[in-house]
Amino acid sequence: MLNKPVLTLALAAALVATLAGTSGCAVARKQETVGAYIDDATLTARVKSKFAADPKVSAMAISVETMKGTVQLSGFAKSNEEKAMAGKLARETSGVVAVRNDISIRP
Repeated sequence: MLNKPVLTLALAAALVATLAGTSGCAVARKQETVGAYIDDATLTARVKSKFAADPKVSAMAISVETMKGTVQLSGFAKSNEEKAMAGKLARETSGVVAVRNDISIRP
């Protein structure tokens, strides 16, 4: 049986090898790198927080998804003004490359 320090060192080496081997591979869900996935998740969070801070936009009724910097908005707005404001807030968010506004109007 291996002594405790050797076993700990072996486990640490295996963990480092695993992380090094997977850090550059694609995330299976959308086939983007881990870094790009984190960047997109950050953009999604920024856009959602702008929606939450704006009294004219319902953050709960509008979904935000981001892929390679392009933000897609979907869900429902109560008016054209709300839809337009959601698109404007998303476009004004730092790091957003493009906005696809697929929000439907439902009074």
